[in-house]
Amino acid sequence: MKQTIDTIRSRRNITLSQLGALLTTGDKEVVQYLYDTAHAETQRVYGDKIFMRGLIELTNHCKNDCYYCGIRRSRTDVHRYRLTRDEVLECCKTGYNLGFRTYVIQGGEDGWYDDEKLCDIVSAVRKGYPDCAITLSMGERSRESYQRLYDAGANRYLLRHETADATHYGRLHPADMSFDNRIRCLHDLREIGYQVGCGFMVGSPYQTVETLYKDLQFIRSFQPHMVGIGPFVPAADTPFADCPAGSVETTLRLLSIIRLLHPTVLLPATTALGTLHPRDENWAFWPEPTWSCPTSAPRTTARTIAFTTTSSAPATKPPSAVSASTAASAPPAATSLSTAATTPPARVERYITITFFDQLTICTV
Repeated sequence: MKQTIDTIRSRRNITLSQLGALLTTGDKEVVQYLYDTAHAETQRVYGDKIFMRGLIELTNHCKNDCYYCGIRRSRTDVHRYRLTRDEVLECCKTGYNLGFRTYVIQGGEDGWYDDEKLCDIVSAVRKGYPDCAITLSMGERSRESYQRLYDAGANRYLLRHETADATHYGRLHPADMSFDNRIRCLHDLREIGYQVGCGFMVGSPYQTVETLYKDLQFIRSFQPHMVGIGPFVPAADTPFADCPAGSVETTLRLLSIIRLLHPTVLLPATTALGTLHPRDENWAFWPEPTWSCPTSAPRTTARTIAFTTTSSAPATKPPSAVSASTAASAPPAATSLSTAATTPPARVERYITITFFDQLTICTV
């Protein structure tokens, strides 16, 4: 099977049978060879680099009712919040002083943030931080809306396709959501000029090797700048609450395969990995050589920084770890500059956890 891995690497393609074999093999030597081969590609393209991103959670209101999502609109037990323009700028100021040069502004599909409001936020960030990249992840919008946001100063846009199989998409989403529209959005974003990220959950309900194969072929054809994948994590009070979580091991194998199919793509160490693994998502950087890092574990030093502001936004708590992206990993987030919680206090403590990697190169571009 090592020869199969070499063939995938040389051809930048994979067959359905090859994918099935790599995802199900119990041969540890073969799995390690997959990781080593993917790591070699990462080293060739990026060397030992990781890219840090500042994540700003703008809102957890959402008009959609996706069956897997913890902030789906029908959940009545979620405390909803929205950040103001000034709060976003405050997060940017704090992140800039800490060395971040990319902000990822993301949230549910909240109609309250119409083009006027969102463009105002983007243009204010662009004016205040002209040397920073601005990434948005605000779901499906019209082409005209994407164009206005791009003209206001946004550089990148993250929109997971969730699955490249239309039937599977319909089983994960209500009837008022369209697979064709999701794909339309991704193509519009790229045509406008954004750096575009797509992605999918690993182990989502009704997922099969065949649907995963379609995901990989979509990535091959679309050639996104970033692919965000992570294991499915069941959310309480959703139709999929009692479904089993996705596999960390399968996620790692798929990340390695994606690296072989698309060597220059950016792959994030996602928080979903941290949720399902006791060593959190930072672990993705060292034990498996798929990522841009030394094979042996580098020494690390973590420091949590707290700052307090007066706000109507919900309280936050320290994230379990920095959510960094490597060069094998990607633009979405290095650390959360704002997060959601359950009760709205008068004063908000925001926490930023910075992890320093002694043997890696931290890139803030």
